[in-house]
Amino acid sequence: MNRASPHHEEEEEENDAQVFLDESDIIHEVPLDEEDLPDADDEAASDAEVFEEPDDDSVHVFTGHTGELYTVACSPTDATLVATGGGDDKGFLWRIGQGDWAFELQGHRDSVCSLAFSTDGQLLASGSLDGIIQIWDVQSENLKCSFEGLGGGIEWIKWHPRGHLVLAGSEDCTVWMWNADKGACLQTFSGHGGSVTCGDFTPDGKLVCTGSDDATLRIWDPKSGENIHVVRGHPYHTEELTCMAISPDSTLALTGSKDGSVHIVNLTTGKVVSSLVSHSDSIECVSFGPSHGPRSFEIQDWSIQHHTQTKGGCAGQV
Repeated sequence: MNRASPHHEEEEEENDAQVFLDESDIIHEVPLDEEDLPDADDEAASDAEVFEEPDDDSVHVFTGHTGELYTVACSPTDATLVATGGGDDKGFLWRIGQGDWAFELQGHRDSVCSLAFSTDGQLLASGSLDGIIQIWDVQSENLKCSFEGLGGGIEWIKWHPRGHLVLAGSEDCTVWMWNADKGACLQTFSGHGGSVTCGDFTPDGKLVCTGSDDATLRIWDPKSGENIHVVRGHPYHTEELTCMAISPDSTLALTGSKDGSVHIVNLTTGKVVSSLVSHSDSIECVSFGPSHGPRSFEIQDWSIQHHTQTKGGCAGQV
């Protein structure tokens, strides 16, 4: 076995030895005023400033959830009543200004990702990734009925504008419509080739519009279940639809997509009447304003009449 040489051992001892400096090693001396030295209290205060939390301007904080929130719905008839759902598989109905009072929407077995109040505020629908929709009586806080049978998680829930008909889209490519008062399924809309990511009744209640991951918009007759129009291909979206809004007069649908485009479709003809190109990333929300013009979340306003940026309605992107 090889042994380290005495010379190598001496070098290791020298490297491990402590080094001391004496006055003869000083090259230059710089005077320092003690007032220039930071105080320990000042350092602590400085650290506190760095980690100081922003001001909280909220009027109420509800802390019932133990996981992140996925959905929030406000009652259309009671400004204090709010419903929330989250990744902790829980939903809650609670009131602003009443401490931590809450009514838990029990029974879901997966994340509660969709909530919607009926137009008259009497009923609340909760949808989950477990594929179940529960209907709650808001006044009595009782479970009115449950709807099962969907083969995938619930993507969204909408109510008929003048009745207790509830519409929901699923990850299994289908859309279902139920009568919440009778607890009965009225219609199943099949035809999409991907998860149904957005949908709604027209404000007059005469049509159902749905958008999907298959990059199509479908227009349905809610009574017969007939697929009236399928909007797809050029000049429509090339990627998944993410959001939808329908004009107050029930004549136009505004849709956004992951392809960054926004299109306006005539619901009577099923034709694209305008394409609004301005965003550079996925469109996450759209809406019509009082003037019926679609507006961009980047505060890009569009006029339907002239298809130019002006004052109108709203669309947003990430």
